[in-house]
Amino acid sequence: MTNNKTVRYGSDLMAELIANLDVPFIALNPGASFRGLHDSLINHPHREMPELITCTHEEISVDIAHGYAKATGKVMAAAIHNVVGLQHATMAIYDAWCDRVPVLLFGGTGPMPVEKRRPGSDWLHTALVQGNLIRDFVKWDDQPASVQSLSDSIYRAHRLAVTEPAGPVYVCFDAMLQEAPIEQEELDSVPALTNPPGPEAYSPGTPPGPSPAVTARLVEALEGAKWPVIIADYTARSDEAFHALAQLAEDWAIPVIDQGSRFNMATDHPMNLSGANFEVLERADVVIALDMKDLYGALSRIERTIRTTEPVLQPSARVFAVSLMDYTTRAWSADFQRLFPTEMNILADTQVLLPVLREALFARPLPAVVESRRKTVTDWHASLREQWKQKAVKKRTETPIATAVMADELWTLLKDEDFVLANGNLRGWVQKIFTMSSPRQYLGASGGGGLGYGIGATIGACLAHRGSEKIVVDIQSDGDLLFTPGGLWTLAHHQLPALIVMFNNRSYYNSEEHQINIARHRGRNVERTSIGTTIVDPPVDFAAMAESMGVAGIGPIENVEDIAPALKKALAIVKNERRSVLVDVVTQVK
Repeated sequence: MTNNKTVRYGSDLMAELIANLDVPFIALNPGASFRGLHDSLINHPHREMPELITCTHEEISVDIAHGYAKATGKVMAAAIHNVVGLQHATMAIYDAWCDRVPVLLFGGTGPMPVEKRRPGSDWLHTALVQGNLIRDFVKWDDQPASVQSLSDSIYRAHRLAVTEPAGPVYVCFDAMLQEAPIEQEELDSVPALTNPPGPEAYSPGTPPGPSPAVTARLVEALEGAKWPVIIADYTARSDEAFHALAQLAEDWAIPVIDQGSRFNMATDHPMNLSGANFEVLERADVVIALDMKDLYGALSRIERTIRTTEPVLQPSARVFAVSLMDYTTRAWSADFQRLFPTEMNILADTQVLLPVLREALFARPLPAVVESRRKTVTDWHASLREQWKQKAVKKRTETPIATAVMADELWTLLKDEDFVLANGNLRGWVQKIFTMSSPRQYLGASGGGGLGYGIGATIGACLAHRGSEKIVVDIQSDGDLLFTPGGLWTLAHHQLPALIVMFNNRSYYNSEEHQINIARHRGRNVERTSIGTTIVDPPVDFAAMAESMGVAGIGPIENVEDIAPALKKALAIVKNERRSVLVDVVTQVK
């Protein structure tokens, strides 16, 4: 063992290059395969390193980076222990891939030279090559073989992760490369090792925009349309696109349907007709689809039990699709969804296209139909909001607590607060009841539909807003939390305040609903569909579970009149004590 602090190891260079990326945090569940890198991150003799966020499971680590990226538009990292840790992380990596979110994944592997492997775990935890495990759902992976390769590998990973369409990337570091000293002659012969270039020398590619011909075609379509509709899914990956969409819709009185993978449009924007999707689309003569992953599903009525579809649009409707989705289509996972015929498939980044289109339209005179359409859409929007509010009022007498009522109570608590909703939407009732108008105020769904996402994404949002007065809210599904309950400990350990409100329907209801529909279709006993799908006998005591991990627990709450006092108490703890609180609310299944 050496105490010579002047010795420079391979992992020291790895840590320096990662620090050069201005990555603020690295979430990890500790593992021996990256012990060299771990040491360099906490004991580097010359550099300040990213803060380590300790997790109890690799899925949580990746979900934290996922949530942080959506909350900030910036990238953070997760460190993943060799083969076994990477297998734990796969669900969260797949979610990030489907959600088109940049995540830096740094892993370790046992020594590639067999003579350096210890018997047992070094063999069990070494793969050839490790990236094969996740190659179908990352943008790129690499396993650099020399210290000279490190800057190219790490900087390329960062550039590819953040270049649109964004996604996770994985770099695996050989244990021997981490732990071996860098020889002085090596330092002397390779200047890049002593003074490596910064990541600014390898900047991300500029996002592509529309050609003049494409812009002209869109202008022509909108000018001639009586009832154009914009449908948006992953558009608000940037704040610029969020604002540009709102401005375009306002200028030309275009109704917008927000599909919700991102928070694309303010819920109180008068052109927002989300929630009346099919009624709006049935009237459309022009549809502009922005960053739609599942355009076919959005424009079709689907009978899910017998798997039939019916088109919504008029046959004469013109459809223009704008996205970069084709650049990330892979053969392994069908996350790209079914094709839908379009007049044009435009490969452009909407944060570029929308301002260009708005500027082109700005010079054109408004057709007479625009102002009459504006009144129709504005009145429709107001009517929808009032209908939803009244429905929530009527449901106050129901037991268990209705999701609409829970959304209404939570909005009453938060309406005067500066908050971000990191996870959950109560089956759409949040968008119907809440007034949210800022980009990234709601971070959207997981992307791949994998359970375990919510608490990690909430931690990521807490890190994004640490030190601010913003209230981070997690509407946390019960089944989802049971996959990754250790995230509660991470919140407490790192003293991160979050308001966690359980959407506790005591069921894996997505599956239960499928079982109900199948039983009805087959004429079988619907009463037995709870077998294998409900979380009862015994019900989980989530408040006690939270307390056991250092998070304040309140509940279970089963009566409507008890919700408001419990939420007020929880919010006071979050604001005054700056710690996380979980409120367990027992709800209806939908």
